[in-house]
Amino acid sequence: MDYGLLWKAVIVVLGGTLLLRLAGRKSISQMTLAQTVIMVGIGSLLIQPVVGKNIWSTLVVGGVLVLTLIVMEYFQVKSDRVEAFITGKAKVLIKNGELQEDQLKKLRLTIDQLEMKLRQQNVTRMGDVKWATLEPNGQIGYELMEEAKPVTKKEFQALYEDIQ
Repeated sequence: MDYGLLWKAVIVVLGGTLLLRLAGRKSISQMTLAQTVIMVGIGSLLIQPVVGKNIWSTLVVGGVLVLTLIVMEYFQVKSDRVEAFITGKAKVLIKNGELQEDQLKKLRLTIDQLEMKLRQQNVTRMGDVKWATLEPNGQIGYELMEEAKPVTKKEFQALYEDIQ
């Protein structure tokens, strides 16, 4: 067995992870057609040096790729630093109702794109948002201002009892 294939597979996974990490969260979470084509192209280029003419070599390399991913996930669970490097941490986009434009620029996210993502979560006014974060999975997490939060059933029942 050619151990060079095993190292190539490990290097492909680590190099591919680094490339995708450098590509940014937005590219991974909600890819456009062009970004999808680029990511598929990167994947094809990464695998070229590994894939041989022998089907068994290809299967072994595929197994090593899966095993490498499992090992990386294990280290993510065991180490916060590894998780922070591979997965990343949430980035604050709105803090205390104030838009963090410097963060938006770093993430290559426009105000219109942020508003669109908030509207998709039924937030109609950005002024109603106390804080919002871009999560590592590309989704927007948020908390509404107190006056913009919907009434819960418990609060409604308490009000109803007060009125009675």
